[in-house]
Amino acid sequence: MSGTGEPEAGIAGPDFVQSLARGLAVIRVFDAEHPELSLSEVARRADMPAAAARRFLRTLETLGYVRSDGRTFALTPRVLELGFSYLSALSLPEVMQPHLERLSREVEESVSAAVLAASDIVYVARVPTRRIMTVGITIGTRFPAYATSMGRVLLAALPEPQRTALIAGSDLGGITERTISDPPTLARELDAVREQGWAIVDGELEIGLISAAAPVRGKGGDVVAAINVSTSASWTSAERLREHHLPLLRETASAIEQELRLL
Repeated sequence: MSGTGEPEAGIAGPDFVQSLARGLAVIRVFDAEHPELSLSEVARRADMPAAAARRFLRTLETLGYVRSDGRTFALTPRVLELGFSYLSALSLPEVMQPHLERLSREVEESVSAAVLAASDIVYVARVPTRRIMTVGITIGTRFPAYATSMGRVLLAALPEPQRTALIAGSDLGGITERTISDPPTLARELDAVREQGWAIVDGELEIGLISAAAPVRGKGGDVVAAINVSTSASWTSAERLREHHLPLLRETASAIEQELRLL
């Protein structure tokens, strides 16, 4: 591992806080092969002057994230707190999976869960019943959020400025002839999704594929994921999806939310 004071991904914008980035760079110079480092080693691996490295180390030491014996520095177990929220989120698929399996049995259709990653959705849990797309779906599969029911639910939950910026920066290509690819039209659709609390997408990702999605809210009330029922329009009508599958889908989302509140 080679530390650096520069951001590892993305492009620094006007809101980029250089001092925070450099402080995180100091934390990242420690690893399994370098659990203890001298000041000069930290400075070299973080690519910063020794004086700056000393200030960051002393600040981290004061906050309890670093310890020192006067000659070398090492991280403390408290740094695990920095990743706790992420690690906690990793339990989300495990919490959802039995609920998704139950829903899949009830509706006899494929059921999935996804989270938002920039302008895509990423599948984090799935119960397939049969192949309904030309592209196979597995955990980690990504699709453009704007053309999917789960993506619509997740985009609709974003603060409006963030949602607007994301849409403006996305390539809204017409995947099929039904895909909404006009930003104002998509914005109105997302407003409707936010108001009604669910989304149905018919043939926008692939002709013949129809799905309904609902949001899943975490303990704090924010939308943390979306779940859906997806099927082929050749054997399930949009009317049945709306009248039968959607209520069960929303009940499942509510059951998942109740369980998340207990964690």
